[in-house]
Amino acid sequence: MKKNKTFIHVIAIAVAILSTSLAKAHIVLDNQTAEVGSYYKAIFKVGHGCDNSPITKISVTIPEGFQGAKPMAKPGWRIAVNKGKLAKPYISHGKTISEDTAEIIWDGSVLANGFYDEFIVVGKLPDQAGKLYWKVTQICEKGLIEWKEIPAVDQKVKDLQFPAAELNVIKSEAVDHHHGH
Repeated sequence: MKKNKTFIHVIAIAVAILSTSLAKAHIVLDNQTAEVGSYYKAIFKVGHGCDNSPITKISVTIPEGFQGAKPMAKPGWRIAVNKGKLAKPYISHGKTISEDTAEIIWDGSVLANGFYDEFIVVGKLPDQAGKLYWKVTQICEKGLIEWKEIPAVDQKVKDLQFPAAELNVIKSEAVDHHHGH
């Protein structure tokens, strides 16, 4: 009898931990590290709706420094690409780019709560190392969730309630290797 109570207690704790982690589930990038100046495929993993309500729209704000963002088509979803003036223009294929993709929106379909999907954007990463934060809004039949919180200097993403998707842009290790003889 004592073994049964211990087993039930362990199961109850596991369920409580799992429930807490599911409640904290948020939209994250599949690959959370990439090299400076490289072309990057941002895959946003979406695992739940808004309090059991299905998702009808996903909006991704493109972080400053991410160049030439283009969405991947998804069957059944319409795509809108909103442009914006850049604070710092850049050169691409010999042309000065002063306006670029600022937001990408997928809508016109439904992602049932409890189903998983991915939304993809490709583009070029900045030439400086650092963190890029992607603000994502999921709009549901009932309600919305804005994943837009950016951690303070001494704060971790896991400590936020509605964190933006984080990408760590790093320098290539091959570039920084110097060997003395």
